[in-house]
Amino acid sequence: MHSIRSALLQAQAQLNSSPRLETVDARFESQLLLQHLLNAGRAWLIAHENDSLEDGMQARFEALVNRRVNGEPIAYILGSREFYGLNLTVTPATLIPRPDTEILVDTALAKILAGQHTQILDLGTGTGAIALAIAQQRPQAQVTGVDASRPALDVAISNSRQLHLANVHFTLSDWFNDLGNARFDVIVSNPPYIEETDAHLQQGDLRFEPLSALASGADGLDDIRRIIDGCLIHLKPQGWLMFEHGYNQAETVRELMAQTGLVNIETVRDFGGNDRVTIGKNPLIVSTHWD
Repeated sequence: MHSIRSALLQAQAQLNSSPRLETVDARFESQLLLQHLLNAGRAWLIAHENDSLEDGMQARFEALVNRRVNGEPIAYILGSREFYGLNLTVTPATLIPRPDTEILVDTALAKILAGQHTQILDLGTGTGAIALAIAQQRPQAQVTGVDASRPALDVAISNSRQLHLANVHFTLSDWFNDLGNARFDVIVSNPPYIEETDAHLQQGDLRFEPLSALASGADGLDDIRRIIDGCLIHLKPQGWLMFEHGYNQAETVRELMAQTGLVNIETVRDFGGNDRVTIGKNPLIVSTHWD
């Protein structure tokens, strides 16, 4: 039987030597996998590093490590990912939430005043990460998350139940198609925005994530165009539309928003200083004219 320490060292060596992993913190990921398997914290692993690992548990640990060695995202192996302080279930049916998307949540929260009964829409919700983060931070808001994928929507619904958030609901819809005449104060989206021929789709975690949640036409902007084209029907007067997009797409997104009639258009940068979120406002105002 291996000790916990020797099992971890062996796993680290395997991860470090894997040609399928471009960059990896082998020590951290080995500990995460064993913590997941043993349902234990890091401090427990350190305190019990000389304990023996039963043969059956060792085999299960090696199986998890081999999945990671073959390049499978650790979020899918663990079945969860932290986002905006929330622990979310993730599956291969959903995109893995990423830290840069928290910029989109911050940008939305800046436009949603605390205590106001606002209507928020999250298009292409996936795990529900954006919708759930907004709902948790703005309990007076009513948040709707939509996705065209039933398996992804089931994950979002499960996450909302686990978090006990009553001010969010999810519905099946291909962007705006099944929303009728519903209108919202803020519409947010992290849509597919990678070029369909981008070589990165065959690298790293992207190889395992659903292509429909990643790629969008020759220039990556097909879905963003669809959303912008339909946004004014579903934005309330003075409502905001905001997207996450690629680092080199901000100028085009701003132009598309302006062509549609949105105003107060600006781009927000991510943690790495790259253009990441662009927002625009519906210029219409509520009529105060009475006959």
